[in-house]
Amino acid sequence: MATVAQPQQSPTAETAQLDKANGSIVIQDLHTSAAKLSIAENATVDGSTDPVKTPFINPSSASKVPDPPSLTPDQSTKYEKLLTTATSWTTKPSSTPNTAAIPITDSDRIWLTRECLLRYLRATKWNVHEAANRLQATLTWRHEYGLENHTPEYISPENATGKQVLQGYDIAGRPCLYLNPGKQNTERSNKQVEHLVFMLERTIDLMPAGQEMLSLLINFDKKMGGDRPPLWQGKQALNILQSHYPERLGRALVINIPWVVWTFFKLINPFIDPATREKLKFDQDLRQFVPPSQLLETYGGDVNFVYDHDVYWPALNELAAKKRAMMMERWVKAGKKVGESEYYLRGGEPVVGNGVVENGHA
Repeated sequence: MATVAQPQQSPTAETAQLDKANGSIVIQDLHTSAAKLSIAENATVDGSTDPVKTPFINPSSASKVPDPPSLTPDQSTKYEKLLTTATSWTTKPSSTPNTAAIPITDSDRIWLTRECLLRYLRATKWNVHEAANRLQATLTWRHEYGLENHTPEYISPENATGKQVLQGYDIAGRPCLYLNPGKQNTERSNKQVEHLVFMLERTIDLMPAGQEMLSLLINFDKKMGGDRPPLWQGKQALNILQSHYPERLGRALVINIPWVVWTFFKLINPFIDPATREKLKFDQDLRQFVPPSQLLETYGGDVNFVYDHDVYWPALNELAAKKRAMMMERWVKAGKKVGESEYYLRGGEPVVGNGVVENGHA
């Protein structure tokens, strides 16, 4: 990674239109560089305030992204070994027997960040060989599951009622993904799991510099009734989360739990790893976890949010696309290296030290 601080840029007519009422920003050009824009507190993409109809652009001033933990000498050594291994990969295996390996792409290389490697090391208790195997398995899964084919247009019907909403940030700057099972609008199918994965990817897109986890908020309101996801679907979703998104869940906040859902949780409990289980919080005051100014009213917050699919869906996906374009631009400028720092890619200044690295090295 380049060590010269990136110059700060002012917003231009081509990159953003500032709304005079509240300083919100309307995305116009999705291929702009990482301009650092002065945006008002709790600004939304379209400037809506009451009701709010589009995502908040940044965390509240009440949120603070924690500093990353320092690595021990042994952990640094293991990271360097994994980085050397991952840098050498030119192909990823196919899950189909007797099938040729699949070439590594730039999409794979930018995904293999320093923080990504460290997440897999932590998930495998710092076993370098196991972490490498799991990384390759996820590279294969991402290709064969067809993540890049799950376009906003393909997923759109699943979210027409707002059964999943990405909105705001918790007190640690983790983006909040709301699940509203009572707004279920489609028949049970694999596409419902694809929808969840799509929203997880968009949640990751919106993470601020220095944050690599998300908060999951689930409201089982009365509309849930006696219906619940089938056990196979719950197991499939858990397997994807635990196998291919390790160390991504910061907290899961669940409210209004009917007895039938408690039964469902008991059924899937054996499939939840202990670390994930500790992050689950049931029927607590969510204002202690999410600033009220960015917490939806239906979850006990102050945000009057109204879901309008024709407004929210394009705003979310345009904002996420802009973030991805920014990260790709910075990655290319820094040399297209495996092990690049997510902190840098998400707009942080490339200063060596304090958890930020040069060329992927601690």
